[in-house]
Amino acid sequence: MPTAKKLSRPLLFLGPPGAGKGTQARAIAAHFGVPQISTGDMFRDHVARGTELGRQAKAVMERGELVSDDIVCGMVAERIRRPDGAGGFLLDGFPRTVTQAERLETLLREAGWAGPLAVNLEVSYTSLIRRLTGRRTCAVCGEIYNIHDRPPQQPGRCDRDGGELTQRADDREDVVRERLNEYDRKTKPLIEFYEHRGALLTVNGDEAPEALTRRLIGLLEPARRGGLAGAERRA
Repeated sequence: MPTAKKLSRPLLFLGPPGAGKGTQARAIAAHFGVPQISTGDMFRDHVARGTELGRQAKAVMERGELVSDDIVCGMVAERIRRPDGAGGFLLDGFPRTVTQAERLETLLREAGWAGPLAVNLEVSYTSLIRRLTGRRTCAVCGEIYNIHDRPPQQPGRCDRDGGELTQRADDREDVVRERLNEYDRKTKPLIEFYEHRGALLTVNGDEAPEALTRRLIGLLEPARRGGLAGAERRA
């Protein structure tokens, strides 16, 4: 018997680095009971299983190059057809370009799905700089803090295990500004792509993560019933 769809269409999140896409994707996927399909997880899975796509991706990454669209799309095509995605799924980290978005439409159509609904998290530039440059990660357990908004009890040490808190190299302010510029150049055109298709829901992402999750759940609940078919709105 076919699996009942928990979502009428796939979901994906757009937004610049630091917008909270990963955090919200995990929460929304858990709420709807669907898998969060991450490009990073797919790479690791294929490499671990030693698939042909995994071997190709590993060779490219070891050379310090970007994995091609052919490899990424091949992994996405395989992943969205797995049984756990029969009721719906949420894409995290894909697509990143208009070319990938166009290929995604073909992959979804071939798998029997309608086009995705893109949720665009809009966050002010000042907030993004603050979030990213203030981020610190425990070297032991991976717990994430922010020296501005969620500081540890003891500066530089994790509350859970006392591990040293470190800053990622790509969270330095000069690197952050370049990452945001790169987003504007390559990924921001996706907003226009999905807006043109009436498949864009833009949400103010400046509020606290928990409050934003609650609001997103309320906005996305119609996706269970086939609603938001012509979404093009701000909330």
